[in-house]
Amino acid sequence: MTGETGWELHNEAVERLTTSYAAIPDGAPVRLAKRTTNLFRARAATTVPGLDVSGLGGVIEVDPEAATADVQGMCTYEDLVDATLAHGMIPYVVPQLRTITLGGAVTGMGIEATSFRSGLPHESVLEMDILTGSGEIVTAAPSPDNEHRELFETFPNSYGSLGYATRLKIKLEKVPGYVALRHIRFDDPGLLAKTIAQITEARTYDGVQVDGIDGVAFEPGEYYLTLATWTDTAAGATPSDYGGQQIYYRSIQERAASGSGTDLLTIRDYLWRWDTDWFWCSGAFGAQNKYVRRLWPRRLRRSDVYMKLIGLDRRLGIADKLDARAGRPLRERVIQDIEVPVENLPAFLEWFDAEIGMRPVWLCPLVSQGIASTGSTTGRAKWPTYPLEPGRTYVNVGFWGTVHVGPDAVDAPKNRAIEARVHDLGGHKSLYSEAFYDKDVFNALYDGDNLAAVKARYDPGNRLTDLYSKAVKSL
Repeated sequence: MTGETGWELHNEAVERLTTSYAAIPDGAPVRLAKRTTNLFRARAATTVPGLDVSGLGGVIEVDPEAATADVQGMCTYEDLVDATLAHGMIPYVVPQLRTITLGGAVTGMGIEATSFRSGLPHESVLEMDILTGSGEIVTAAPSPDNEHRELFETFPNSYGSLGYATRLKIKLEKVPGYVALRHIRFDDPGLLAKTIAQITEARTYDGVQVDGIDGVAFEPGEYYLTLATWTDTAAGATPSDYGGQQIYYRSIQERAASGSGTDLLTIRDYLWRWDTDWFWCSGAFGAQNKYVRRLWPRRLRRSDVYMKLIGLDRRLGIADKLDARAGRPLRERVIQDIEVPVENLPAFLEWFDAEIGMRPVWLCPLVSQGIASTGSTTGRAKWPTYPLEPGRTYVNVGFWGTVHVGPDAVDAPKNRAIEARVHDLGGHKSLYSEAFYDKDVFNALYDGDNLAAVKARYDPGNRLTDLYSKAVKSL
């Protein structure tokens, strides 16, 4: 889908979308009719057809000279990267999982190893077309003279409560063909946090440029930072392949233990290094067993397949039945991404080890770029619906699994404790999974007053479910 033909097809797809929206009865839930999801929130069942998003999953046009791309809202990052790499470019931030959509990463939250220098996916968006609750398509942009600027600013982290992006114009960066990795081990969380802060400021480590940084905390006292440097040459080395029998997260420990602590990947394989094994979560399905792995087709070792298996388990209650048969306590799902200021990372990790006890966990530094303050050429303001301090270094901590807690699991004690601790440490958490805040706290954290005002303007008939109901009540 490129050029004039791409725009024509896009316009036809938008017309189908708006027609399907108009056909949904007032009061009925509005949802996208999509085949994949990366949300971990339960949703109430409905017989109402979802919005017709057919034809909205592609790249309309890539402009190599301007280093921009016009992309449809339902385009997956897998397809987006295929289109941009053909021009030697990638989006500023490419979330870790192939089937995350660009529209989903912007109306939700996305993050990756370039976030310490490029912020979050919505911060490299130049403009976007949004289907609002009134059924109109509006073009929102950050420029002070754009009449829909407040919608542009409030849209990130709104999860469809303000509308759906049909087209986004994004900035691209040039990349070479390879990525050189260095895995650095730390025993002390304080030194780990100090090093993250130093790298984020200098964008170098031991005199070598750092283009991407993330890490893994395997155990208390065993922390790794992986530093990525873009490179034009393989220097005679054979790039590693973690889409086959080798497992990326295990390589971090193995290569560090071997003394070299280095690795080389193609740029494409680097972007999807976590997807093959859904970080480390594929082990729950046996995909990391070497005998099972040989029989598991490579094309089916990917996050969206595991997500479908999770859905099957939820419907049938397989894990709960096996636990009951074995006499194990009931599980609580603890699937969250949170951000805390880098200086508070040691306190969070130590608390998490003591109170939750789940490992490994993923670490990803980020610095929000903020938004230009109205009437100012230098000031930066918070994004209202996810108010991280612009220019301040945070660390995303991602943890995905279950904890045996017994009959109290239905009350989510571990998740509630995490919410309280993150709040105490001046952080925030993403809303792609379960949340348990009371409404007053939620409104304080995510600027509920601003959300309500923007929603009233763009959804006067209240056809779209509000964010609190989506994220906390899971409607």
